[in-house]
Amino acid sequence: MKNKIRYIFILLALTVIGCAKRGSISGGLKDTIAPVLKASFPKNFSVNFKGKEIDLTFDEYVKLKNINKQLIVSPPMKYNPEVSPLTPSKMITIKIKDTLQENTTYSFNFGQSIEDNNEGNPYNQFKYIFSTGSYIDSLKVGGAIKDALNKIEDSFVSVMLYEVNNKFTDSLIYKSVPRYITNTLDSLKTFKIDNVKAGKYLLVAMKDANSNNKFNPKDDKIGFRKQLVTIPTDSVFELKLFKEMLAFKTIKPVQTTGNKLLLGYEGNPKNMKVVLKKGSEIIPTIVTQFPSKDSVQVWYNPIKADSLSLAIANGNYNKSYTFKKTGQKKDTLIFSPKTSLGLSKLDQFTVYSSRPLVKFDSSKIKVTDKDSVNVKFTTSYDVYKQILMFDIPKEPLQTYKFHLLPGALTDYIDQKNDTLSYKVTTKNTTDYGNLRVNLSNVKQFPVIVQLTNEKGDVVASEYSDKATSVDFMFLDPSKFTLRVIYDANGNKEWDSGNFLERRQPEEVIYFPKEIDVRSNWDVDQIFDLSR
Repeated sequence: MKNKIRYIFILLALTVIGCAKRGSISGGLKDTIAPVLKASFPKNFSVNFKGKEIDLTFDEYVKLKNINKQLIVSPPMKYNPEVSPLTPSKMITIKIKDTLQENTTYSFNFGQSIEDNNEGNPYNQFKYIFSTGSYIDSLKVGGAIKDALNKIEDSFVSVMLYEVNNKFTDSLIYKSVPRYITNTLDSLKTFKIDNVKAGKYLLVAMKDANSNNKFNPKDDKIGFRKQLVTIPTDSVFELKLFKEMLAFKTIKPVQTTGNKLLLGYEGNPKNMKVVLKKGSEIIPTIVTQFPSKDSVQVWYNPIKADSLSLAIANGNYNKSYTFKKTGQKKDTLIFSPKTSLGLSKLDQFTVYSSRPLVKFDSSKIKVTDKDSVNVKFTTSYDVYKQILMFDIPKEPLQTYKFHLLPGALTDYIDQKNDTLSYKVTTKNTTDYGNLRVNLSNVKQFPVIVQLTNEKGDVVASEYSDKATSVDFMFLDPSKFTLRVIYDANGNKEWDSGNFLERRQPEEVIYFPKEIDVRSNWDVDQIFDLSR
């Protein structure tokens, strides 16, 4: 009997434990519902608005997130409204600190800045709208934003309407805020400006670096509709953002060593000429680029002088500087290979010189293969980039050694190299892939056909003035982005636009998918440019 009772007791205990597991308390369903606006004072869409404060009441505690970036007020105000509190609350208060315009519809678009306090569910694109006149303007205009050159568009792009009236001039975008404004924020590539009144407008998009609603060509990207927009309209507009090429100008040079100046600039230095003088005596110079900076290096032979003058000319631009010369040390002549150990079939072996070179003695240079057999070579020197390039008949699976004896290279102050030795290898031809691009529906020539990597860097480029088939040979295996540039002015490079000249950037068309080029593959790709 005792054993039976003990057995029954164990069964009951196990049953209770099992029931306890099945009935354990869970957290319930996750809250995914956005906050709900219960009331506003004055009411949303009020007319004849005269107040300075707006109260918004919600059905739960809410918090403000990135309000300074997310809140878009249209028309823009000179003094931004104060939105509070920054701590969780069921009420949000807007205090207007600017003088409101008469007979104007105002829109406060909160983007995704209002979230519930617990789960962070956003009240998406909530708008509070009122009019200082007797009615709410209800017209709208919309479209899409693209980058003129790159495949990926910028986020937080402002889209603006400037009213065309008796005060309208092209300079408005530099000096005044627009009549209406919206923003793509961080997720949208389309735009819509609501509550617009009928009329003619200039439509502009801007990546506004300073967030001041004014165009600064030095920092901002811009896109614009060349023709004025008449509202109401059913048209959808595409605006392409680009960075203007600044007008050329220079910044006062800085002496960085005893024989070199660093000259900063804006714009294009391509046709820049410099003249360095000691009094009336012209000092010979060599101009080279300063890598990764908008600056050039002006090299000259060491000279005794208290002061020097530098004159710069570029088209209609002329500028002169006078500066005191300091007795700083000379640069050191250093050589470094710019090519990695693996030499691509299409690459040249290059060596960077820290100072410009002026003399080359090929009798003191030798190139050999892995069997120590001499290899024919030619050299060329890009003085602006300060790189020496070797052209050799590259064979697959080969090792090449470059030997430069002392005195093979001489720089501009007559300093020569010590012994230099470099070694590179080549891959098998089967390690590469080939790509043929067949263009269809080309509306005009010439075109530039380019392959870019995932960072947007150009890895291969071909120019065509009539051929519709373009070959990219010996590509390292990768996934490429393909694009075509309509080179309208035939200068073999992409040209940006200019707002004051009402000139749009040259057109760029992207192939819709990445192109996968693999080892030992030949890819034949049709690119229909009419799409």
